[in-house]
Amino acid sequence: MPSADDDRAARDRLITTWVELVIRLGVLGLLLALSVVLIRPFITIAIWSIVLTVAVYPMYDWMAGRLGGRRRLAALLLTILNLLIVIGPATWLTLGLIDSLRELSEYLDLSALTLPPPPHAVKSWPIIGAPIYQFWDLASTNFQAALAKTAPLLKPVGGTLLELAESAGIGVIKFFVAIVIAGFLFSPAPSLVNAVTLFSRRLASGRGEKFVQLAGATIRAVSRGVIGVSALQAFLAGVGLVAAGIPGASLLTSAVLIFAIIQLGPSVVLFPIVIWSWITMDPTKAVLLSLYLIPVSLLDNVLRPLVMARGLDTPMLIILVGVLGGTVAYGITGLFLGPIVLAVIWELLVAWTKERESA
Repeated sequence: MPSADDDRAARDRLITTWVELVIRLGVLGLLLALSVVLIRPFITIAIWSIVLTVAVYPMYDWMAGRLGGRRRLAALLLTILNLLIVIGPATWLTLGLIDSLRELSEYLDLSALTLPPPPHAVKSWPIIGAPIYQFWDLASTNFQAALAKTAPLLKPVGGTLLELAESAGIGVIKFFVAIVIAGFLFSPAPSLVNAVTLFSRRLASGRGEKFVQLAGATIRAVSRGVIGVSALQAFLAGVGLVAAGIPGASLLTSAVLIFAIIQLGPSVVLFPIVIWSWITMDPTKAVLLSLYLIPVSLLDNVLRPLVMARGLDTPMLIILVGVLGGTVAYGITGLFLGPIVLAVIWELLVAWTKERESA
């Protein structure tokens, strides 16, 4: 029979063990929290670098073979090529957006804006009729005074627009940095993939390696089929709009890119332009512009199934949620990162569910 001293000693050892465990977990949690704080500013860049490396690696492998196995030279040339491809359109879009906003502000000259007096029937509207009538009447006689009244309400909107512009600028800089970092990841990519595969095997024995391969295939398919095809359509549309002399071509090109990424299609922007060209432009010029823009707007229907036909069928809702959620969380960078990350997670969940059902 164990004595009371033995029971007390066993209880003390158990308490000591639990105290040590709590202390170790607390220290580990503190170190992890500090690590997250330190790497949080670089998480977006790291994700971008990984996505770019995985998406462009087949091209890098092809270039290295063409250059006689000189992998460092291939990485340098591919990095320079990626920077040139991105810097040119990004600079044109940025400068064009600035010009478009300036032209819009000049066109909307508030000092020359006049409003007709409000109809007396507005007063009879329930609840809101009287204040609307008073404000409308003030705007029709003294627009500047009416604008001064709305300035406090418009101030938050202006602040939001400035934050979006700042986020876009920071996002572009992060993307440039990610391209450079991806250049350094091309050479050690095979060893990094092996390390990730070994780690995934420890997490999910027998399925981890398959999930790693699926993640890589999804990144390539979505980055090419969604981001790549959308960027190609926006580029071709921009060339046509500039050649036709369409006002605000850069602003319209940005809209084409956004609508193409969220899977609504560039037709939302390009078809009204085609209709507008038939109303305002010379018939010959309108025919040429239509023959160019209509195939461009339908290009994704041909290219996207070819690019994404390798066993991937990500629903449009997943892409749309990824775009919206990524933009809210990470600004302009999330516009591209969101659909890729969410599509990878979706494909992994689908594969895991199918394996569970077949087991």
